[in-house]
Amino acid sequence: MDRFWSWTTFTALSLFIHSPICSSDKAPNYSFMRDATGTPTTSYYDYIIIGGGTAGCPLAATLSQNASVLLLERGGAPYNNPNITRLSAFGAALSDLSDASPSQRFVSEDGVINARARVLGGGSALNAGFYTRAGTKYVRNMGWDGGLANESYRWVEAKVAFQPPMGRWQTAVRDALLEVGIVPNNGFTYDHINGTKFGGTIFDQNGHRHTAADLLEYANPEGITVLLHATVHQILFRTRGTTKPIANGVVYRDRAGQPHRAYLKEGSFNEIIVSAGTLGSPQLLMLSGVGPSAQLQAQNITVVMDQPHVGQGMYDNPMNAVFIPSPVPVEVSLIEVVGITGEGTYVEAAGGENFGGGGGSGSSAKDYYAMFSPKATLLESNSMKLSSAQPFQGGFILEKVMGPLSTGHLELRTRNPSDNPVVTFNYFQHPDDLKRCVRGIQTIERVVQSKAFARFKYADMTFEYLLNLTASTPVNLRPPRSGPGASLPPSAEEFCQHTVTTIWHYHGGCVVGRVVDGDYKVIGIDRLRVIDMSTVGYCPGTNPQATVMMLGRYMGVKIMRERLAN
Repeated sequence: MDRFWSWTTFTALSLFIHSPICSSDKAPNYSFMRDATGTPTTSYYDYIIIGGGTAGCPLAATLSQNASVLLLERGGAPYNNPNITRLSAFGAALSDLSDASPSQRFVSEDGVINARARVLGGGSALNAGFYTRAGTKYVRNMGWDGGLANESYRWVEAKVAFQPPMGRWQTAVRDALLEVGIVPNNGFTYDHINGTKFGGTIFDQNGHRHTAADLLEYANPEGITVLLHATVHQILFRTRGTTKPIANGVVYRDRAGQPHRAYLKEGSFNEIIVSAGTLGSPQLLMLSGVGPSAQLQAQNITVVMDQPHVGQGMYDNPMNAVFIPSPVPVEVSLIEVVGITGEGTYVEAAGGENFGGGGGSGSSAKDYYAMFSPKATLLESNSMKLSSAQPFQGGFILEKVMGPLSTGHLELRTRNPSDNPVVTFNYFQHPDDLKRCVRGIQTIERVVQSKAFARFKYADMTFEYLLNLTASTPVNLRPPRSGPGASLPPSAEEFCQHTVTTIWHYHGGCVVGRVVDGDYKVIGIDRLRVIDMSTVGYCPGTNPQATVMMLGRYMGVKIMRERLAN
């Protein structure tokens, strides 16, 4: 029994937290979107946006209303891709390790397996769909205008945000959180408020995913060009006769490897905006000669500006989950309910049943295992055979450490922008992060033992057993527990350290005040901004995607207002 539950626990955690679930099968008629192959070798625009992700799509749609915009995306479209669009392909996109996958795996130096998006819509095409705003205090601390931020959230929500179905299992978790004191009950809301709530989702009532790419429906078709499979290799600068470098173009390659150049038109308000994501943005700045000079010189990159803070201040919120086998069926659900504890952690839940049979054409349990670990052969070597006739049912209750306070760094591995850089997050380096995780695990224990949750838990399974069950699965590449006590239930501290995974909310590397100013302009360089999660030094709330989409719209409005005023 332990081996069965150990394997199903591991497989199911992969499915729930890492999976793109469902997307609209009907692609919008974007007349302005095409493959980069065969496009002109030289072109000119008012704005060049690098990265068609969670920030880049709303930014491009907004700027296209009054200017010419080129949006360059290194991946393909999220539409008509069964690994993204179909519920039956549950987990397939993040299991796909091919060069054509919408997800690109990387493993941090901490031994935690992670992923970065390689698709129009960015992480919103791959994530678990939870939609929630940042808190009002966060908005103030970031220096954003509250009125414009709220208008921008509403602009996003009109296209991509919905109320989840709220089934029995998620409702039981909600009631359990309230029973153990995570109060008040805030009902359904997009707002970030201490207590317990149901948040929004980017899945509509038919189970179709709506990504940031859907925000391009707002774009002016005459003012925007979206090129797919266009990988930017370098930002170009004019340095002669200037007091500081001026960004004036980019070099990108199509999927056939052919080079193209796009330049800014004449005009002091025209800009290049980098929205390539937490890994991609600092990586591209370095490849273009903006970064720590010693590191650039080691890669034989001409230094345009020595900027030691590029690639520094990398953060990833630790996530730890506890699997709870259920004696009764559990509805399929991703993140819907959240307990905002006020103690430095967020407690969330995902549930489902009958995932033993796999999902999607050609998929298998081994594919799901590969979502976490490249060592997929461990499935055979450990004899963790999952019987298709043996149903899985249960769910995960997880905690995410807010912040976090621990910080790491990013370095170039090669000069190829398609290669992952070297990333270190230093999980739990700051002792307060570990303390927060322990408090989160203690909250999960109280939830599991509550009366409200009793029907979804086997009475004879102690919480220590559940911790040991989860800790026995290889969810990361960190060294396994060893020594005389390895077979005993782990302490909360050991559990946090041993089972840490990512919830894909990593951020930093081009942080405001260090690399960019309050208007997201790169300090010391003209006509260059960075607008995405790489500029954030503290994760906004329980899930950042709503705020990143908001930021794209928000900054698009601000930039266009400046342009029109002058």
